[in-house]
Amino acid sequence: MRVITGIARGRRLGELEGLETRPTTDRVKEGMFNVIQFDIEGRRVLDLFAGTGQLGIEALSRGAASAVFVDCRRDAAALVRENLRRTNLSERARVVQGDSLGFLASCREKFDLIFIDPPYAAGLWESAINAISQFDILSNHGIILCEAPLDRDMPAVEPPCRLHRVYRYGRIKVTTYRREEESDT
Repeated sequence: MRVITGIARGRRLGELEGLETRPTTDRVKEGMFNVIQFDIEGRRVLDLFAGTGQLGIEALSRGAASAVFVDCRRDAAALVRENLRRTNLSERARVVQGDSLGFLASCREKFDLIFIDPPYAAGLWESAINAISQFDILSNHGIILCEAPLDRDMPAVEPPCRLHRVYRYGRIKVTTYRREEESDT
């Protein structure tokens, strides 16, 4: 697992042992970042269910202003910190070791890009998307990217968000949601 491009290009990232964490493949990660390539520079990123932190780290490497990484596992949070040190991106990052849904409930900031990639067996996509909507943490023109198995139905969203597009990568799909601009009137 490596950083694809940007200031940390080519740097290898550490991986968690065991089968609890399923890292995003380079092919899927590259596809995701092709979708948002013009929406990264200067953005605030949330990497929910961070695992190794590779999605948020890739965004930081490509010019995101900051990233928050959330994972409930102590070893995952420690590895994200180590991967941030390896890539020299720690200064623009914050790692939260705790429940992802609990973080959303207490979050008092907005994000421009949110990556949702929970353990497939946990089925937390709907809960996470509902919480993001309920607690209004996605900024105007913000994007949510959800990685899931191809056969998994993704939840509908309420305005001002809308399902934008679904991308297929073999047996994996990435569903994007976008927040519509709020009226200034």
